[in-house]
This record gives sequence, C-alpha cells and structure tokens, in this order.
Amino acid sequence: MENTTSFSEVLEAVGKLSLDEQQTLLVIVRHRLAEQSRKRLAQDVREAREEFEKGQCDATTAEDLMKEILP
Repeated sequence: MENTTSFSEVLEAVGKLSLDEQQTLLVIVRHRLAEQSRKRLAQDVREAREEFEKGQCDATTAEDLMKEILP
C-alpha cells in the first residue's frame, strides 16, 4: 500500500520545522530539482540524436528554425 501525503500536509509539516531545518530542506529540494532537470535534458538529447540518426528529423539552421517559430 502506498503512503501518500497531500501538498497541504507537506506544507504544514515544513512549517513545524526549525528555520535551519527549513533552509536545509530547501537546499535539498533545489538540488533534487536540478538533478531531475539534468536527467530530463540528457534524455531529450539522447532521443533527439536517435531521431536524427534514424532520419526522423532534418538538420536546420537557427535562422530557419526562428522563421518556423515566429509568426
């Protein structure tokens, strides 16, 4: 059985921590978020390279890409 905690419960629990504990928690959470972002970016790069190698996308210039993005 999975133990789930609601967001409001987490906020309430954090509020009960000392200031030092809250600051430490913040550092840990920021570290974890940065690590998750790095992993996601690395996965996106791997997938993009695989798609390119399979011929599923074309190389383009920054100028051509901007023409597609901007109206």
